[in-house]
Amino acid sequence: MSTGDLPGDAARALIAGTRRTDMWRATRVAESSLAPDWPAPPGIRALTTLRGPHGDSRGAYAHFNLGARAGDDPANVDNNRFDLVDGAALPSWPYWLHQVHGTRVLRVDRPAHAPERRGKAPDEPEADAAVTTAAGVVLVILSADCLPVLIAARDGSSVAAAHAGWRGLAAGVLEATVAAVRTAPAELVAWIGPGIGADSYEVDARVHAAFVDADADAAHAFRATRPGHWLCDLPALARMRLQRAGVAAVHGGGYDTFRDARFYSYRRDGATGGRMATLIWRGMGAGSG
Repeated sequence: MSTGDLPGDAARALIAGTRRTDMWRATRVAESSLAPDWPAPPGIRALTTLRGPHGDSRGAYAHFNLGARAGDDPANVDNNRFDLVDGAALPSWPYWLHQVHGTRVLRVDRPAHAPERRGKAPDEPEADAAVTTAAGVVLVILSADCLPVLIAARDGSSVAAAHAGWRGLAAGVLEATVAAVRTAPAELVAWIGPGIGADSYEVDARVHAAFVDADADAAHAFRATRPGHWLCDLPALARMRLQRAGVAAVHGGGYDTFRDARFYSYRRDGATGGRMATLIWRGMGAGSG
């Protein structure tokens, strides 16, 4: 019997009970993710999810939303997260953070635990970056216009992930993350993931002053539009700050979440939009750590 021979509710129940095979999950993640365009150090794995064609969520969240604090049904978010873990063959449950646009960097020494039951409120530490030297620990950043930034030691011995919206960027979250890696900055490589682009991000005097008042060179990342407003090149500001911190090898920064429908965008979709996830981990046996 095909699902076409069943009433609507029965067909949906049959599909729900059979669709989550390993192959289904792997296909779903492959269709809903991209690999960073950087020279990944040996043993380092990373990916960014897309606003893909699959997802248990509904309405504005219906495209593989992974954000637990965006207003989506927690059970649907859990299903999406479990499918991400299985479909991407992650070595452990990702270390999800409660991001607050701050500068706290969490040091992680062991893998996170999956929730005891689906739909339970997430127990996530408050931080905007994480770093680890432990193999198999999966670090993750959620975003929908803010920049996810990945950092890794060239020898593969350590990795970090940071959430860099304008507030965190101006406050020094990337500098704090570089310092927390405990590897000479010249021996690090970074990737700036999908975020709102320079032609899409108009900001006011408060944002302009947060950067330019502290560093006159930051003015190169702003282009005046109308009185008291500028277009802001957030990836350029992130690249500048990473390089000032000693990280010469900075890649990425070419995706615009606002203009590219493959991504969630807070500015385009509003408060009810979902979140993508950017993940990084050391494979077992990677590096010298």
